[in-house]
Amino acid sequence: MRLGFIGTGKIASSVITGVCTSKISFQKILISRRNKNIAQKLKKRFRKVNIAKTNQEIVDKCNWIFLAVTPEVGEKILSKLKFRSNQKIISFISTINSAQLKKIVKKKAKIIRALPLPPISLRKGPVPIFPPNKEVKIFFNHLGTAVEIPNEKLFSNFWCMTAMMAPFYEILETLSKWLSNKGLKKIEAQKYITSLFFAMSEDAVVNSKKDLKVLVKNSQTPEGLNEQALNELRKLGFYKSLNKTANSVQKRLKKI
Repeated sequence: MRLGFIGTGKIASSVITGVCTSKISFQKILISRRNKNIAQKLKKRFRKVNIAKTNQEIVDKCNWIFLAVTPEVGEKILSKLKFRSNQKIISFISTINSAQLKKIVKKKAKIIRALPLPPISLRKGPVPIFPPNKEVKIFFNHLGTAVEIPNEKLFSNFWCMTAMMAPFYEILETLSKWLSNKGLKKIEAQKYITSLFFAMSEDAVVNSKKDLKVLVKNSQTPEGLNEQALNELRKLGFYKSLNKTANSVQKRLKKI
């Protein structure tokens, strides 16, 4: 199996790192030179990674093609490429749907949309895929947990949740800065906050079959510190703002 990546940004780099450190059997990975710095680092780190001269070379020499460019770039370059009907095309592009991709590709190639995130470099995290596909599911199960989505409308909702990645990291940065401002060294503050939220996330995953309200309830004591913090954030509209923002992102996606 020869894997080709058109686009070498953060997501492509994370997927390639995950693949190269996994048990996935592949012959080689051919990547574009769009981001020269990332491309050179990947080539230097992994012996099976090579940099293509052109995007068409990637299409010509690989049977699985990963589209990891922005929607704007995708619209400019993809229609100029000559794909083959026996290829698998896995798109990470947020706002180009399956019907649009089929028109662009102009071949009866198998098109799968996938939504990996940076933790895939650690072979962790969910990867929604549409439409369901056995081979692609097995592939991403080596890199995390593939989640097959039955329809594209539902699949698009997962993009709204990925928009919460930067806000999540901003919470970690804010709390780490608060601790360091109180006298703790920055690196120690960051280590504590990231470890704390990591442990809470693992606990939530273990208990994910329960109603998450149980975790909210069990983490509080009457008139305790958690109760105070939760009530104050609720009064400030923090959680309502999360819903409002998710709706706003969804609205933007529907317009495109």
